[in-house]
Amino acid sequence: MEQEPVTQAPLWVFGYGSLIWDPGFPVVERRIARLDGWHRSFCMRSIHHRGTPDAPGLVLALDRAAGATCTGVAFRVAPGEEGGTLANLRERELVSSAYLETVLTLRTDSGPMDAVTYVIDPDHVQYCGGLAMDEQARIIARAVGGRGPNRDYLWSTAAHLAELGIADPDLEWLAAQVRRLT
Repeated sequence: MEQEPVTQAPLWVFGYGSLIWDPGFPVVERRIARLDGWHRSFCMRSIHHRGTPDAPGLVLALDRAAGATCTGVAFRVAPGEEGGTLANLRERELVSSAYLETVLTLRTDSGPMDAVTYVIDPDHVQYCGGLAMDEQARIIARAVGGRGPNRDYLWSTAAHLAELGIADPDLEWLAAQVRRLT
């Protein structure tokens, strides 16, 4: 998937993991949004933020799958902050090139919209789609990286999804299982 240039205004960004609870940029509007053809998954080994090269953690990514859907949050960036926001997001999300920055169409109650979205590169060495849920829980329970324990990332994401009324049974199961393991 080739990176597309971002030239749209207003600038919307799709959050499905930590961006939901820590966007890191000035937001003027939030909308619950759905992305079809992709699912939220702990399919990326984290060697920077939630793990290390010697003991990788797992972070969420959007993994393409027929019939899948992912519900998250679309954020509208404050006018005039688009350039700085993209620079900061690229520094944060593209640290190892495992994510691809693309513009995808989201569905909202207000209609469709295009948003900058970070998806996994399935050809990248950090991609690990298809790990068993028990294995994911064991990795998340022990991993720690530059931004802290992997389990905190999971628990915060699961809690914020629940607060927004967004059901994600896999994350709910993982959060409970990791609590049992720690």
